[in-house]
Amino acid sequence: MLNNENLGSVLRELRSKLKLSQEELAARLNVSFATVNRWENDKASPQGAAREAISKLLEDTGGEPLVSRSPEEIMAPGDLAGAGRRRKRGTARSAVLSTKSMEQMLWDAACSIRGEKDAPKFKDYILPLIFIKRLSDVFDDEVKRLTETYGDAETSMAVLEADHSLVRFYLPPECRWPVVSHREPFKWPRDKAPKTLGEQLTMTVRAIAKANSEKLSGVIDIVDYNAAPHGEREISDQALSGVVETLSDPRYRLGLRDVEPDFLGRAYEYLLRKFAESQGQSAGEFFTPQEVGWIMAYIVRPRQGEEVCDFACGSAGLLIKCELALVQRDRKVSSPLRLYGQELTGSSYAIARMNMVIHDMEGEIVRGNSMTNPKFRQNDTSLKKFDIAVANPMWNQPFEEKTFENDPFDRFESHGGNTSGKGDWAWLQHTVAILKDNGRAAVVLDTGAVTRGSGSKNEDKERNIRQWFVEQDLIDGVILLPDNLFYNTTAAGIIVVLRMQKPKDRRGKITLVNASAEFKKGQPKNYIPDDKIHKIADAFNDGKDVDGFVKVITKAEAAKNDFNLSPSRYVAAIGDLKIKDLTTALAEYDAVCTEEAKVNADLLNVFKQLKTLAKRAKPIVA
Repeated sequence: MLNNENLGSVLRELRSKLKLSQEELAARLNVSFATVNRWENDKASPQGAAREAISKLLEDTGGEPLVSRSPEEIMAPGDLAGAGRRRKRGTARSAVLSTKSMEQMLWDAACSIRGEKDAPKFKDYILPLIFIKRLSDVFDDEVKRLTETYGDAETSMAVLEADHSLVRFYLPPECRWPVVSHREPFKWPRDKAPKTLGEQLTMTVRAIAKANSEKLSGVIDIVDYNAAPHGEREISDQALSGVVETLSDPRYRLGLRDVEPDFLGRAYEYLLRKFAESQGQSAGEFFTPQEVGWIMAYIVRPRQGEEVCDFACGSAGLLIKCELALVQRDRKVSSPLRLYGQELTGSSYAIARMNMVIHDMEGEIVRGNSMTNPKFRQNDTSLKKFDIAVANPMWNQPFEEKTFENDPFDRFESHGGNTSGKGDWAWLQHTVAILKDNGRAAVVLDTGAVTRGSGSKNEDKERNIRQWFVEQDLIDGVILLPDNLFYNTTAAGIIVVLRMQKPKDRRGKITLVNASAEFKKGQPKNYIPDDKIHKIADAFNDGKDVDGFVKVITKAEAAKNDFNLSPSRYVAAIGDLKIKDLTTALAEYDAVCTEEAKVNADLLNVFKQLKTLAKRAKPIVA
C-alpha cells in the first residue's frame, strides 16, 4: 500500500493516467476542487468515502491503494481538513454533508427568521451562527484528538485550558454549541446570566472573538442579537431559537470529517445568491457569479508570491479564486499570494474576513470607500502598488465631481482626465494608479462603459478617457458576458482587462471576446458551464481571431470607430447567428419554395375569379 506522505504526487499521477483535471476528479469523488487542491498541495488528506474511492481508482489503474489511517496518526493542531479522531478499520463512517443537504440546512435557517427581517439582513444573523457552529464542532473534534493523545477527557481538557494554542480556535465553555443550544446547562457567574437568547448569542460571539482576538476580533462580534434600536427587538428569541435548532440537527454536524474544508465559503455564496434572487440590486451589490470570478482569475494568471488587490472586495470571492487558480495550476505552492481587499459595507467586510480565515489564506481586509479613502498606501500622497487587481465595483456608481478634483493621489487628471458623474472609468483610473509597472487587472463593469459617448458630436468625458487608455495601450481586451448572469440586473456585464506592459505580440492590439452566447439557462439566472469558462479564458489568453467569438483589433481600428470597444460592435456571436447545418437549411429552403408555389397558385386562382366577375358585372349608368 502507498504511504500517505507522497499523496500529492500520487494524485497528480492518477489524474494524468485518467486524463482528468482537478475539477473532473473532484466531481468524480463528490468533493470540491478546492479540496483536491489541498490534497495535492499536502495541506490535507482525504478521509472516509473519498479515501476509499481514490484507493479504488488507484487499483483500477494498476496502482496500489492508500494505506489505512491509524489512530496513532495525529495531525498538527489546527489541521481542519485532516485532524480529529481517527476511526479504526471496520468502524462506520459518516457521509460528508452533501451540497443538497447543506442548502436545505441554510434555507431552513433562513426560513426561521423569514418575515422578521428583509432578505439582505438574514446573513447578518445566520452567518455568524453557522461560523460558531462550525468552530464548536471542530473544537469538539480536536478535543477528541487530544483525548487520544493524553488518555482521558479530563486530562486533555486540563492541558488545553493551560495551552489554548493546542487547538486552532479556543472556545470558552459558555461558547460551545451544547451550551448555546441549551442542550447542556452552564453555571453562569452571579449577575452575568443572560436574560434572553439574543443576549446570550451576543455574549457568545464577543467571548469567542476575545479569546481569538488576532483572527476573529471585528469579524463575528459586530452583530448584536439583542439589539432594539426603536424599543423593539430587531429579531425575536423565537426566530433565533429556530435558527439554533436548525443548526443543532444531528444531520448537520459541521466538524472536521463532516464537511469539506471550503464548506463555509460555499455556504456564504449560496446564501448570498438566495438573498439576491429575492431582493435584487441591494442584495446583489457584493455578489459576483463564481463563473465570472474564475474567468477573471484564469485571465490574470497569478504567480506565486504576487500581491493581489480587490478594492471593492465584497465577500472576498475574487481574491480567493485567484489563490485557488494559482494552486490549481502550480499544484505545489511554496509562496502563496498576498491578498488585499477593501470593502465599504460592514456586513460584507465581516464575511470577507471570515472567508479568509476559512480558506487559510494570508490577507488583509480593511473597511472603507476605496474611491474617497483608499486605505492601502505607501504614504499620504502615494498609493500602494500591486501586481494584480480584480474587482466588481458598483456599476454606474454616482460620485460628486469634487471627488475627482484635486485628488491627492493624482488618479484622474493624469490618467485621461476627470470623468462625469458615473464612476465606471474612475474605477479603471484608480486601477491603473494601483498597478505596478508590469501589473494587470480584470474589472467587471456595465456594458455602457465601453460605448458611451462614441459617435456623438458633443464632447464626452468617458469617451475621452477611453481614448487615452487606448492610446496608452493599457486595454488588453474586453469580454462581453451573457445576459442575466448577475443578481442585481438582467443586463450583460463586461470584463475590462488592463495590462501595464503588454507582451510583444499583443502590443497595439485589443482582444475582444463576444461570450454572450456561452451560457446555459438556469432558474432564476443563467450560468456559464465549466467548459465555457475555460473556453472564454483560453480564447482571450490566446489573443487570436475566432469566427463568431473573438476579434483582435488595432488601436487604429478602435480610433476609426470613435473608441467604441464593445465586442458586439466587431463580432457577432455564433449563437446569435443561429447557423444551421446544410441539410437542414436545404430542407427548409425546399419547404419555403413549395409554400411559395402554393401561395402563388392560390393568388392566381383568386385573380381569375375576380376577372370573370368583372366581365359579368353590368356597367353603372350615371
